[in-house]
Amino acid sequence: MISVLIENLSKTYPTSFPRLKKFFHLPVKPAVEALRDVSFEIKTGEIFGLIGRNGAGKTTLTKIIATLVQPTSGQVSVKGFDSVVDEVRVRSLVGLATAEERSFYWRLTAEQNLMFFARLYGMKDAEARKRIGELFEKLNLTDLAKRRFSELSTGNKQRLAVARAILPSPPILLLDEPTRSLDPLAAQAMRELILSLKNVSILLTSHNLTEVEELCRRVAIISNGEIRAIDSPNNLRLKNKQTQQVKIALSGISENFLRENLSSKLTNLAIEIHAELLSLSFQREADDNSLGETISFLTGSGAKILDIETEKPTLLDVLESYE
Repeated sequence: MISVLIENLSKTYPTSFPRLKKFFHLPVKPAVEALRDVSFEIKTGEIFGLIGRNGAGKTTLTKIIATLVQPTSGQVSVKGFDSVVDEVRVRSLVGLATAEERSFYWRLTAEQNLMFFARLYGMKDAEARKRIGELFEKLNLTDLAKRRFSELSTGNKQRLAVARAILPSPPILLLDEPTRSLDPLAAQAMRELILSLKNVSILLTSHNLTEVEELCRRVAIISNGEIRAIDSPNNLRLKNKQTQQVKIALSGISENFLRENLSSKLTNLAIEIHAELLSLSFQREADDNSLGETISFLTGSGAKILDIETEKPTLLDVLESYE
């Protein structure tokens, strides 16, 4: 079942006051096309990743789904409701957590802020206090509940933003870099919380590509406002990574023998010596036979192979291939 459907979505930010600027002989910047013909869907219960460079269009797309920005053309449907025609209904279905902190009240405590928003969501006080307590415990914010928002660190403000998004248990979550500025333990707790959410459709944007691979079933790569690829992290790596780095640890053979016999056969051959062990590394095409041929040569020459490592392609490699 599809929870969020995005069809042929485009967004252009026009130049402000172009005639006035021309009259005063001021430079007129061209219109900015933030999104161009974007289409994809997010399934119910799916954690969908969106990755791209700064300025690629991730934040604009997130804000359109949340009804904070209207598209120039195209359509976004959330649970069957149009984000423009039925914006009030869509807002009730979506929880948004961004890195922007301006929507919180800086003089109120963390707990008071969430109580304020809980009342806006129509939650009763007893229900809200119980829910806030649960979220504070899961996000390790309990000790900070009575502290003013202005006194919180950037990472704790980010955790509070996620807590607010999850507070009314919406079926759709838009998480913009949810682990930004968090220490490793807090980031892991955040990832565990995200994974624990059942039947919730999540759009996750992040610059932490390892995190995206861990959390997301499918990932979309956005570049210059266009979706360039959508697939599982593993399939994206397989499709776009052309070379591998191979490292072999071995003994029982001399460095000179290896150089004499392998230098002309392997690309970027490097040999290092550690005590009595040799480390041999080279570059290969992902689907060629050089690794198998090298192993056969080494074992046939009396070498003892202790370990073989092949570089695992990352989403960063994939992302760079679409820039």
